[in-house]
Amino acid sequence: MARAPSLAGVILAAGESTRMQRDKALLAWQGKTFLGAAMESLRPHCQLIIVVAGKNVDSLKPVVFAAGGFLVVNPDTDRGQFSSLQVGLQEVLDRGRDAAIVTLIDRPPAGPATVKSLKDRFLEEVRSGHWAVVPQYGEKHGHPIVIGREMIEAFLRAPAESTARDVEHKHQPHVVYVPVDDANVTMNVDTPEDYARLVR
Repeated sequence: MARAPSLAGVILAAGESTRMQRDKALLAWQGKTFLGAAMESLRPHCQLIIVVAGKNVDSLKPVVFAAGGFLVVNPDTDRGQFSSLQVGLQEVLDRGRDAAIVTLIDRPPAGPATVKSLKDRFLEEVRSGHWAVVPQYGEKHGHPIVIGREMIEAFLRAPAESTARDVEHKHQPHVVYVPVDDANVTMNVDTPEDYARLVR
């Protein structure tokens, strides 16, 4: 019987939050920050949590280290979010893990039941040759995604100008889309107005 994949959490937090005008990772959310809450949501399901930072690395250090996470820096955030994904996934492999739960920092974290259901579904699907589980709310696909070694390597092999969606669609037969009742998986909080609506 094959052993279960060893999961790391990856949080992409290297963006400059230009439209928000302050770091989205540090926005207050339910007594924590978006980053602190994201780490807490992944912790029960992952052996370690990796946060990908950029120019904001110094401001994220206290949150990441207080929560027992690992910090890795994308040295060239101008290349966009896909470059941060590649940096984070390379760190997953370098730390001896072969699967990951990947999420973004620009939204409140998915609920605990959602994360657990996605992880459990991935552990089922990986036995039948699938590489990834992606949540779907309504007609939209979202995060966190749960990916195995094959999808990690597909992301790492992709050209730098790719997007995660490009790679996902290229390997769609290996991806399972899971309907969830959790609007957070597709929510984007990009502007002060978005954030004001959320906290209201």
